[in-house]
Amino acid sequence: MTGENSGDYHRLFLQDTPLLDVRAPVEFDKGAFPTATNIPLLDDEQREMIGKRYKHAGQDEAIRLGLELATPEIRGEKLQAWRAFCEANPRGMLYCFRGGLRSRTTQQWLRQAGVDYPLVEGGYKAMRRFLIDELEMSAGTVPLVSVSGLTGVGKTRVLKKIRHHIDFEGLANHRGSAFGRDALDLQPAVIDWENRVAIQYLKHRHRFPGRDLFVEDEGRRIGRINMPECLFAALLKAPRAILTVDTEVRVRFIGEDYILHSWPHYQRLYGDMAESEFSSYVLDNLVRIQKRLGGDRYQQVRRCFEDALQLFFGDGDVTGFYPGIQILLEQYYDPMYLYQIQNKKPEIVFEGPETEFLQWAEARCAD
Repeated sequence: MTGENSGDYHRLFLQDTPLLDVRAPVEFDKGAFPTATNIPLLDDEQREMIGKRYKHAGQDEAIRLGLELATPEIRGEKLQAWRAFCEANPRGMLYCFRGGLRSRTTQQWLRQAGVDYPLVEGGYKAMRRFLIDELEMSAGTVPLVSVSGLTGVGKTRVLKKIRHHIDFEGLANHRGSAFGRDALDLQPAVIDWENRVAIQYLKHRHRFPGRDLFVEDEGRRIGRINMPECLFAALLKAPRAILTVDTEVRVRFIGEDYILHSWPHYQRLYGDMAESEFSSYVLDNLVRIQKRLGGDRYQQVRRCFEDALQLFFGDGDVTGFYPGIQILLEQYYDPMYLYQIQNKKPEIVFEGPETEFLQWAEARCAD
């Protein structure tokens, strides 16, 4: 379990190097990396105390306070957790914010305990800067193909079957629409999402240089995630491959994705309150598009969904939602999509149903 300290960020991310993050929890929550585990040297309160001491009295006094806070019991607990991580991840590395005092203190304590574990030079700040630059470079150089089509055609289902792809919505834990949040409405921090996208781009560029990368046609926002300008600009310029599906199949897909597949999560999470919470999920999301639907159409769909929820809770029949879903598709989502296509006039490189789409995409990936 030995190794050199390193600033080779390409290798770190290409090899999914396990990372021991010794920053405070509040720092980790604001942004980290997919393979990072947070076992902090200082908790949030200690970090704030030492930061104030550093600001008012200098580094030596801050170090002295840190040593006072690191009682033998606390030091023993930290070492036990760090050693367990090191033993489970012998090819890993550790880091703090700048690769300075906290990571070197951690490294020194581990070495005194008989564990020689390398650190990342430059720490989180340098790795984050590297990924920002990589994302900008990738957005400008990697050829994209945008999987497009009317709402409900199953773009995400098809995207996941294509060899070279990035699932922006999957990484954002959101389906990208007014109804797209999950049962807990949990999304990663924007920085976490950007880091994951940048790493997937980096791997694609390294392993398949010059090859097309398939992504889903998206708006600028995916739930609370706001795409960086460079990425959204690349998406807007990408040629479209349009997936076509009959309306009745689209209605069924939406019933499966948003009702049948979502309901069990609410049952597990909310127990006796599941029906109330799930009803709020369906009806409150409908309220989000009320103004754009118009009053009469909104009331029509709401009544349909209210009746459908009672039927669904009674015998699990999802078909009661179908008339309301069809109204939303044909009278709201479809006109909006067609209007955007007509205005943007994107390059369309393919149009067809799933089987033909996947055959075409596979051939394009192999070129």
